Formats: sequence, structure tokens, C-alpha cells
Amino acid sequence: MIIKDARFVISNTDIDKCPKSDKPEYAFIGRSNVGKSSLINMLTDNKKLAMISGKPGKTRLINHFIINGEWYLVDLPGYGYAKTSKTDRKKWEQFIRKYLLYRKNLTGIFLLVDSRHEPQNSDLEIMQWLGENEIPFVIVFTKADKLNKTEMETFQEKYVNKLLETWEEAPLMFVSSGETAMGRDEILSFIESVNESLK
Repeated sequence: MIIKDARFVISNTDIDKCPKSDKPEYAFIGRSNVGKSSLINMLTDNKKLAMISGKPGKTRLINHFIINGEWYLVDLPGYGYAKTSKTDRKKWEQFIRKYLLYRKNLTGIFLLVDSRHEPQNSDLEIMQWLGENEIPFVIVFTKADKLNKTEMETFQEKYVNKLLETWEEAPLMFVSSGETAMGRDEILSFIESVNESLK
């Protein structure tokens, strides 16, 4: 897939104010500071599309981007940031879950996981929740440039084994880096194939 055009559409916390649900939509979600904005900018080849911040918890809204006029890419607020107040965390959790459950054209979730860390409870819990609610998702391991090939393979193997403790089979996984564009072609090809299957 070649990205010819990627534009910001709208930010909000109300599913009723999201763009018209007439195009496939892919949401990116993960722990705060996992590298969502970097991955989005890498995929769209636009370093200024999604705002990148050194401070976790910066994304607080549902951010819609229209890609090639054909599908939506959605940047969701990060979870698991300790310095966020309980009130804010609960509020964010409510509108994120509402979006994930009731957005009619939501085609799939890209759940981002930092490849430098052991499986985190917050990631495993949301995977479990997505599975229980039959919401399709794939895993994207981010910041893979921080590990060598052997370390990455070992990490993936350990992660799969952890998931297989409770899952019959592990979801599809991608390895990525916002710095080196690793995984870009694979992720975009996957989106393209899903979009084609919907026609």
C-alpha cells in the first residue's frame, strides 16, 4: 500500500461525534509512551501527523485520520500512566471502551506493546477484554530497534508462551520501529488485504 494522503479529521471523546461510519477503521491503542504517535507517523510517512510528546499520557482524545480518502486510522489515548488521576483514568476508560464496543465500522485494533518490557498486566488485561468482547486485534511490538535480532526473537517467544497460558492461539504479531520504519510494509499490507476482503 502506498500512502498518498493522510489528514487529521477530528478529535473528541464522544462516539456520536466521530466521522460517518462508512469506511474501514483501524484503532491504535497501547500503554502511555509505547510509541503510538511515532508508529502512526512512520506508517503514513508524515512526521507531523500525530503529535509526539516525551511526556506519557499526552493523547487524551479519540483522534481520527483519513488515509488515502479510503480508511480511518485512529489514535486512542494511552492507558496505564500512573500519574493520571483516578477520575481521569476512569473517564478515559469509559469513552475508550464505548468506542471499542459500539463503533460500527471498527475493523480492527492494533495493540501496541513495548518490546523492551516483560508482559504487562495492563496489556494482558485489555487483550483479555478484547477477546471476551470478540473485538479483533493484532499485536504490534514497538521500539524493536532497541533490541538485536536474537533478543527480539527471544522476547517474542516468551510473549507467545505467556499468551498461550490463557489463549488457544496467539494473535497475529508485527515487529516495528518508528525510528527505522521496520514493519511498515507488513502492517500496511495487512490493512490493505483486510480492506480488500471487505469489498
